[in-house]
Amino acid sequence: MIVIIDYGMGNLRSVQNKLKMIGCMSDISSDPYIIAKADRIILPGVGHFANGMRKLSERNLIDILNKKVVIEKVPFLGICLGMQLMGSFSEEGSINGLGWINAKTVLFRINEADKYRYKVPHMGWNKVNIENSSKLFRDVPLNAQFYFVHSYHFLTDDTNLLVGTTHYYYDFVSCVEKDNIFGTQFHPEKSQDAGMQLLKNFVNL
Repeated sequence: MIVIIDYGMGNLRSVQNKLKMIGCMSDISSDPYIIAKADRIILPGVGHFANGMRKLSERNLIDILNKKVVIEKVPFLGICLGMQLMGSFSEEGSINGLGWINAKTVLFRINEADKYRYKVPHMGWNKVNIENSSKLFRDVPLNAQFYFVHSYHFLTDDTNLLVGTTHYYYDFVSCVEKDNIFGTQFHPEKSQDAGMQLLKNFVNL
């Protein structure tokens, strides 16, 4: 049972439709009772970090997510804001995250002279450079392009977490993995065949 977490931060139907294309049915829910039955969980999202944490708290989702992900070790995929919320802290709102990943979320640091060429948010297609092997990227071409829309990104010293980086002005963390926890800064649901394969790999973990 795949559950896509509904916490009011967007992109839910896009993820569900992409899963449907690969033959996987899913539920969109904020009901802890339904989430408790999940054997795969996806947390999408676009928007402000502090709002994301507030909405998770208001919908009483943090405890059930901790139980499913940290204790029961159910495979979990965070997408874009969903990935950032897995971290320990964000500059966007100066607020703590879920704390599952030893990483903080920071704003792109673009020098004033380069801001015309490197606009923030980083938006469009870009390559993920694989730093460590991951089941998420099985049968995904090495030159595959993925779709990004974000102003903030992960920063971590823990190289064990690192799956992939992407270059935009500098290299930033674009994919992480820790045990049953996976995160992509890009949007697999908007990344055509490569994104579909990545989601298929997650479902088949």
